[in-house]
Amino acid sequence: METNFKTIVLSDIHLGTKGSKAKEVVRFLKQYQCENLILNGDIIDGWQLKKSGSWKRKHTRVFKRVLKMIDCDRTKVIYLRGNHDDFLDQVLPLEIGNLSIRKDLIYESNGKKYFITHGDVFDNITTNLRWIAYLGDMGYTFLLWLNTRVNHYRRKKGLPYFSLSQYVKSRVKSAVTYIDGFETELCKIARSKGCDGIICGHIHKAEIRTIDGIEYYNSGDWVESLSALAEDQEGNWQLIYYNELDFGKAKPFESKVIPLKEPIARPLDKFS
Repeated sequence: METNFKTIVLSDIHLGTKGSKAKEVVRFLKQYQCENLILNGDIIDGWQLKKSGSWKRKHTRVFKRVLKMIDCDRTKVIYLRGNHDDFLDQVLPLEIGNLSIRKDLIYESNGKKYFITHGDVFDNITTNLRWIAYLGDMGYTFLLWLNTRVNHYRRKKGLPYFSLSQYVKSRVKSAVTYIDGFETELCKIARSKGCDGIICGHIHKAEIRTIDGIEYYNSGDWVESLSALAEDQEGNWQLIYYNELDFGKAKPFESKVIPLKEPIARPLDKFS
């Protein structure tokens, strides 16, 4: 599989929370090289850190890896703020060498233009009804906690991973309607800006599709789906799932029988 891309987009890592897959992010970034790395919002979960979250060494390693990409690989890193890391509003815009922190971005590649944004600014709940957004965040955190227990039981039974939150989203009519409306509105914004496509995150639902002639790309998240968007040198985009890669799969135990150079005599053979 190709490991050198023009651009990689990650979003919704939520560093500072128990559900964040920081170790997997570091392994992923060690596996792939890119000219541009776009961190599309909710990389740090400021909401959880204010409440009950905790910053651990594995979370710091993510930024150490990103800084190494800047220093050693000359990767251009663009960090776009999300709703959970809205504390970045205090420093926007900021540019230091190959690192820039911005609100959104128009990205041009291979004759196409893409509007890149986390997506929360087009979410009426997170922008206008913050208390409902916080309540929804608490509910999602509970689902993740419950999901851990459910999948612990499923592993014991030899069953595959099951995403409880994705199941709920797919079954609750209002959630499905919300996601469809979110995607459609973002595509309208991309068209109004004269762009061919929209690249976003926010709703934790990885997707590549075309909506009314506009290319809609969502990079997913690194709490459950563990997905990223990647663009090759020809301008083709694809979704990469960590759990479908070799290092994302558990390696079966292999027992090896090593033949001895000389047979070992049984105790009774000495007296026969």
